[in-house]
Amino acid sequence: MNLLIGQIGHLFVIISFVTSIVAAIAYYFASQNTDLTSPKKIQEIQSWKKMARAAFGVHAFSVIGVVVVLFSIIYNHQYEYHYAWSHSSNNLPYYYMISCFWEGQEGSFLLWIFWHVCIGSIIILRSIFVKHKKENTWEAPVMMVFATVQAFLASMVLGVIVPLANLKIGSSPFILLRDAMDAPIFQSQPDYIPVDGTGLNPLLQNYWMVIHPPTLFLGFALCLVPFAFVIAGLWKKETTKWLKPTFAWALLAAAVLGVGIIMGAYWAYETLNFGGYWNWDPVENAVFIPWLVLIAGIHAMTMQQKRPSMAKLSAILMLSTFLLILYSTFLTRSGILGDSSVHSFTDLGLSGQLLIYLLFFVLGASVLFFMNWNNFPKSKAESSFYSGEFWVTLGVVVLGLSALQVLVPTSIPVYNAILDNLGIDSNVAPPADPESFYTKWQLWFSVGIAFLSATAQVFWWKRIEKSNIKDNFVIPLILTAIGTTLIIAIAQIKDASYMILVLTSVYALVSNGISIARTIKLNPKLAGGALAHIGVALMFFGILSSSGYDEIVSMNMSGLLYNKEFSDEVNRENVLLFRSEPTKMNKYTITYKGQYWDSPDFSEYVNKEDVKATAYSHKVVAKKDLLHNDKVEVKLGDTLRIFEENTYYKIDYVDTLTQETFTLFPRVQQNPQMGFVVSPDISQGIKSDLYTHLSSLPDPAEQRTWAEAEMKTLSPMDTFIVNDFVAVLDGVHRGKPLADEDYMVYAEIRILDKEETYTVKPVFQIKGNEVRGVPEIVESAGVEFTMMNINPKTEEFTFKIRTTQRDWIIMKALEKPYISLLWLGVNVMTLGILVAMWRRYTEARKVTVSKKSNSKKPKNEMELV
Repeated sequence: MNLLIGQIGHLFVIISFVTSIVAAIAYYFASQNTDLTSPKKIQEIQSWKKMARAAFGVHAFSVIGVVVVLFSIIYNHQYEYHYAWSHSSNNLPYYYMISCFWEGQEGSFLLWIFWHVCIGSIIILRSIFVKHKKENTWEAPVMMVFATVQAFLASMVLGVIVPLANLKIGSSPFILLRDAMDAPIFQSQPDYIPVDGTGLNPLLQNYWMVIHPPTLFLGFALCLVPFAFVIAGLWKKETTKWLKPTFAWALLAAAVLGVGIIMGAYWAYETLNFGGYWNWDPVENAVFIPWLVLIAGIHAMTMQQKRPSMAKLSAILMLSTFLLILYSTFLTRSGILGDSSVHSFTDLGLSGQLLIYLLFFVLGASVLFFMNWNNFPKSKAESSFYSGEFWVTLGVVVLGLSALQVLVPTSIPVYNAILDNLGIDSNVAPPADPESFYTKWQLWFSVGIAFLSATAQVFWWKRIEKSNIKDNFVIPLILTAIGTTLIIAIAQIKDASYMILVLTSVYALVSNGISIARTIKLNPKLAGGALAHIGVALMFFGILSSSGYDEIVSMNMSGLLYNKEFSDEVNRENVLLFRSEPTKMNKYTITYKGQYWDSPDFSEYVNKEDVKATAYSHKVVAKKDLLHNDKVEVKLGDTLRIFEENTYYKIDYVDTLTQETFTLFPRVQQNPQMGFVVSPDISQGIKSDLYTHLSSLPDPAEQRTWAEAEMKTLSPMDTFIVNDFVAVLDGVHRGKPLADEDYMVYAEIRILDKEETYTVKPVFQIKGNEVRGVPEIVESAGVEFTMMNINPKTEEFTFKIRTTQRDWIIMKALEKPYISLLWLGVNVMTLGILVAMWRRYTEARKVTVSKKSNSKKPKNEMELV
């Protein structure tokens, strides 16, 4: 039992917690208003700053130390630690061990802390190496906010108990298994270490789960930057100057957080079997809401550059983004969503800490904001209907209302908990059908967003007046009418709400496309906003077509009821496939070809019938040469490692119209805690995706039902019928006996299917006066052969043959038309945001350079600290 490594890890946690507090205090004093005419005071400020930087540096080193130690424990299967035992296992691929790190609450907090360290270090290094005084302006107050946030986050993984008060602070990832579990074995064997862990959640065994959480948490961490700059500005009563150093960071946060959310959606699409990518689960909503508010805040900041009076709205939205991330953290980690979301974490006793964390920053930000209420610039005139600011403001309002509509129902468990604590019974329940409820509302918000993103672009870049409004809109409206008519006619759209969404989305594409054509001649960097809006319009098309017009292609046309215990939906919308029997399904001919394993030692999936088991469940031996690209990659008799918990079901598709062929491998994982976990496989195309998953299959733990055994006496090259297959006894051969055998022979029998040939080799063992036939099963044919007797005089061989139902599966397939537009739209939107980010970054640098050449002495304390 290795206790030292855990003690080192816990020590790093304590150091990171203490140094974050020291850094916050030092940065606080470095930010204080003092007499800047005194060299002594200036030197004192610089001393505090040096101390703060040193403390944050030690904090960064200790955080990296915690990450390295915890991953080492997971990677080396040190199951004496509860975190490693509960999230990993011996046979888990190494790349999924990365997912183990952040599967638990403690690991995800550490990931968040790590990204804050990286971003904070960039802010500090930029302040150190860029000598211009204005670049040093924000470091101390901004990093004070960063360090304070780090102290709260580090406390979540502190795992200490305050003496006398018996108060637990945080949950340590380095707690021993014997301390975390009250199991009887630890009473008799205190140093007991399990030989294997419980394993990673099967739904997380997907490559998207290796990259989705880090991307999402990087987005969370980036949202702290605008929040910290706004807090710093409010603290120093600089209610507008935080805009320029913040703008590029806010855009980067929007791009990264948006990509992280879509990665999660694509993981759901590829891993879960509900046939979609967004289920309006409370945890999904909790991440989506801050992103919407962030996008609204970015548009408010854009207006603020033209109208400083928008600074108040910009500040509210930038503060709200980070506070909503804290709120989503509370929702997902306090256990309050345990009954309404399958994605939420269990409560580790941190709900009180999380609530304090949330309230501290909500109250602090609110107090600072209202103290500066009168310091914000006042509006001198109302926005004109013909101004871009008017239409962008409407867009901000629509985005805010969209976020609010999702926030209110998602927070119902919180309302209930508050009322219950006040002694009031609450019967309010979340929407029974979340998908229908949220989609109905969000469709109209999408209409508004598409319309306003198009109209605002025209007013923003063109000087519009009442006299020329028709001239500026006639071409976009004509092109929109033509495009909408064509789409509705070709797609045969009949739903009025869908028609309106198509109309506004086409309008957004046309208007923003024209805007790009105009601005790209002046400066390509100006096209970022319009490009992002085009991406959003493409996303709307992809969502509408894939969700509103998806088609089930696996309808049961046999007229048979598969099972009375199945739901009507399963009996109606699924197709039954027997092994190697081609079946007609819509425009496809499909054939179930058998069960396969994934192996790190072979480039393709391994057919279960091409290998035989060993004493180790995760190792098999090849029964023949295994080929990849017509080359032998695994030789007969070689041992392969397999991931035995995952079974892949090979299904060959032939498009009867185009004769196109492809193969899908939907997965089923047998998990001790979750039973059978089904994941789909997808054939992706530009026009549509074919989405396939299994709905039912034989239970391998269920006892087989065999028909009455039949005895057959055969000679070499005899042909016979078994279970409706033609079979041939090719011969009987002498094999190499094992250590405890005198003699061993095996028969070689071919079973001829319509498309394949299966070979079975039942063994006959002789030891002294004892003889024994070893049964051999052909799963695909549902046949078992046992050699019972050999007649050397007549060269005849007697076999006992048993038959059972052939291997089968029941599967469901859906076609999702033009879902590729959704993923294309995401990429275009992200590219547009990054273009806009680069523009804001270069503009901020130009301002810095110009001020550097003109400034000779600091005008106020903010330029010095």
